Amino acid sequence: MAARLTAYVVVGIVAATLIAGLMAQRDDTDGPVDIIIHNAKVYTAGTSGTMAEAVAIRGNQILRVGSEREVTRLRKPQTTMIDAKGAAVLPGFNDAHVHFIDGGLSLERIDLADAVTVDEVQSRIRTWASNHADASWVLGRGWYYQPFPGGLPTRQQLDTVVSDRPAQIISYDGHTSWVNTRALRLARITRKTPNPPGGVIVKDPRTGEPTGVLKEAAMALVGDHVPQTTRGDRAAALRSAIGEAQRNGVTSVQNASGDAVDFELYAEARRDGDLGVRMYAALSAPAGLTESSIADLDAIAKRYPDDPVFKAGAIQIKLDGVIEARTAAMLDPYADGTDSGTAAIDPDGLNRIVRVLDRGGWQIMTHASGDRAVNMALTAYEHAVRSNPLPERGRRHRIEHIETVDTADLPRFGALGVVASMQPYLGNPSDSEIDVWFRHVGPERSSRAWPYNSIAAGAGRLTFGSDWPGVPLNPILGLHTAVTRTTPEGAPEGGWYPGERLALKTAIDAYTSGAAWASFDEQRKGSLAAGMLADLVVLSEDIFEAPTSRLASTRVDVTIFDGRIVYRRTGATTN
Repeated sequence: MAARLTAYVVVGIVAATLIAGLMAQRDDTDGPVDIIIHNAKVYTAGTSGTMAEAVAIRGNQILRVGSEREVTRLRKPQTTMIDAKGAAVLPGFNDAHVHFIDGGLSLERIDLADAVTVDEVQSRIRTWASNHADASWVLGRGWYYQPFPGGLPTRQQLDTVVSDRPAQIISYDGHTSWVNTRALRLARITRKTPNPPGGVIVKDPRTGEPTGVLKEAAMALVGDHVPQTTRGDRAAALRSAIGEAQRNGVTSVQNASGDAVDFELYAEARRDGDLGVRMYAALSAPAGLTESSIADLDAIAKRYPDDPVFKAGAIQIKLDGVIEARTAAMLDPYADGTDSGTAAIDPDGLNRIVRVLDRGGWQIMTHASGDRAVNMALTAYEHAVRSNPLPERGRRHRIEHIETVDTADLPRFGALGVVASMQPYLGNPSDSEIDVWFRHVGPERSSRAWPYNSIAAGAGRLTFGSDWPGVPLNPILGLHTAVTRTTPEGAPEGGWYPGERLALKTAIDAYTSGAAWASFDEQRKGSLAAGMLADLVVLSEDIFEAPTSRLASTRVDVTIFDGRIVYRRTGATTN
């Protein structure tokens, strides 16, 4: 009797499985199919990481991923067909570290991101100032250290092109500002002005006069005088940033800093159907974070719970600066032996803050570039694990930037489950970048620059972003850097410390499935499979077969967000 009953159960299970399969097939063929992308090299990303030939979309979800034959047979009269012409199709890029509204604002300001000489820098500033004669300030960003003798610009070099009004130009890494004499006078910065806590007013060693360079917290001495952007300015910048993201195939962003006003702008755009990217927004931890101020941040975050388009839940703590500005906190002194950088919080204070935030269920994003800052962040997370029960949604704490790591700390990423959130193109190995690293930290520590592969080899989770507007939003530039360790032009030959190169699929995962995991979203985006949100990008090349030297010149032909085509490159033939 028992055997007969078992047989009946088995038959029932088999029948139910067959019926479910038939129903799924009927659903595929009987319902509408809005978009089919075919003739493609589809990389699904995620745990499967398989290749396919076509994708079908219904509404805002992926209906099927498979072969050309099985997907194109789903075509209906109303289906939009996109012929990828053999090019790569990927999940929409997810920029895991961006300053989104600031990026939108930067589109209207001076961009020095690829200016490689002092003359070119000055020419761009002069042209912008001439074309914006009615602007009360001359504002921009993106300058690199190397073109300037000694690694830093001077107010006189800026006065030469802008003397009629104050000017402030932020470095590409966002940690140093270059101002002219008018701006210094407006802020009343003189040879007698002391350095503010956590900042440096660079002064001429002979005269003691300010040179026009302000580092870290000292940037605010002039920045506080810059006309504040209005709510309307920031709303317009959000719209501009969304357009820039869609042009670059970015369908999700993780904003690394923010406040209540910006969160309201995101929420309004979502309500109006205008938030054309998925936004995971972090709040900026104020200096001297206390349990009382954490409660205020809790109240803001609770207004924006989990949602596929916009949600809160992370907080960023700034622990140090960057190696390029000599403000990263290092275990050993910089190469000239004068100092080793300063952490914004002492180790005990950081442990206490992280413990309280972890207990409250926050995801913590710690800005740590230098090896000492990275060590402190890992230790603080380890302390929280020992002190607190596991939060309801688990722990996915992150370290942002990670310009260099002590070798002994590399395995701790995997052991603690800490996300390594890195921005490959910030480490674009141009002559200027290599020169700055060698002068500041020497060859041994330079060999540990931007250690993507070393972290991944130790089972650490990688997620990639841009740090826009510090560098361009374009994820393909980041992919190129991570895969080749060269500039877009191919220098240096063989790559800068090529042992840190990543396989292409691993780098793509860091921009897609890994980034989704880093924001607790892997169940709905970051990979291409039936039922996942329909966020995809169609590229101009088969990047899996083309030489890596062509990766940097690859374009985005089509961006699909939430099942809608939101961008088509002019001249791209995909029909």
